[in-house]
Amino acid sequence: MRSRAASRSFQVFAKPVGAVCNLGCRYCYYLEKESLSAERDSLRMLDDLLEDYIVQHIAASPDEIIRFSWHGGEPTLAGLDYFRRIADLQRKHKPARRKIANGMQTNGTLLDEKWGRFLAAERFSVGLSLDGPARFHDLHRLAKGGRTTFEDALRGYEILKRHRVSTDILCVVHAGNVGAPLDVYRFFKSLGASFMTFLPLVERRPDVERGVSPDSVPAEAWGDFLCAVFDEWIARDIGRVKVQIFEEALRTAFGQEHSLCIFRPVCGDIPVLERNGDVFSCDHYVDAAHHLGNIRERPLVDLLESPAQINFGRAKAETLPRVCRECDVLAMCRGECPRNRFYLSPDGEPGLNYLCPGYKKFFRHCRPFAEDVASVWRRQAAGR
Repeated sequence: MRSRAASRSFQVFAKPVGAVCNLGCRYCYYLEKESLSAERDSLRMLDDLLEDYIVQHIAASPDEIIRFSWHGGEPTLAGLDYFRRIADLQRKHKPARRKIANGMQTNGTLLDEKWGRFLAAERFSVGLSLDGPARFHDLHRLAKGGRTTFEDALRGYEILKRHRVSTDILCVVHAGNVGAPLDVYRFFKSLGASFMTFLPLVERRPDVERGVSPDSVPAEAWGDFLCAVFDEWIARDIGRVKVQIFEEALRTAFGQEHSLCIFRPVCGDIPVLERNGDVFSCDHYVDAAHHLGNIRERPLVDLLESPAQINFGRAKAETLPRVCRECDVLAMCRGECPRNRFYLSPDGEPGLNYLCPGYKKFFRHCRPFAEDVASVWRRQAAGR
């Protein structure tokens, strides 16, 4: 296969065990993909395909730091020896004077001391799913037999903390915990967490009144949740705690491009690689209509830059309703993720984001602070 770099930065959600997971979280949108390739291949991505992917990913990366993202399902089901092989293959194929960085998303329940030592030694960054205190976490994050998982997840987090693995807590905000923003936030702070990401649960249900499941976060309440956490963060935690959406809001005030795909004008830079080599446009669009091809048949870089993927990304901006294009917080939001844009705008145009009222409330709430910080920074920079 010919070797060339992609024309833009990208991130691949590589799924070495596909959608297979040891948990049965009630809100998981990916469990239904478990049978995607179960009859056609082994539990794990085959070793020769794994090496092929690593080679292609390195070749396609245009950046000095080559970033890999390992997702699932639950990627630790591949086993520690499998990830040791990943690290060895990356060292084998790493170009001189370039660096490789790995990230893993996990539920944390299978981590042990050996995992902790490995992740620390290889400098992995880890996203660990935890939905707050046990009374909130165990509402949805259950094992497949119905057993609660809070204690196992917390044990996994403590292992990562003990080994000083860079860890981002990923908290799904749903109808059950959205009314207790400070309980959730302060719980994470009590654990010593310094990186947090809040993810709104939106489960589409066209057959019910609001168009979403009862477990979904109410749009206005999502905004209230973010505003409450933001105010606490301003008062007590600036410089000690990083909250992803707050970082994104500040980027806008500084005139910087968003790092998070949902707030970029266009998307399509984060495709999915399944364990059999199939590539799909996005983690939320793993279906026949968004199947780009297989890296055994077409190089990864060709799939990244295929017309289908380019058009997929551009559609985000091209389908924004007029009310969004004229919105005062457009630069902060950009319509958020297309998967949540299933409402009608006030003038009847399709494509309004279900979470629009919440995002509008939060971005308007935090904007004065973000602009003040950016203004102070500019004055200081001018005086240097």
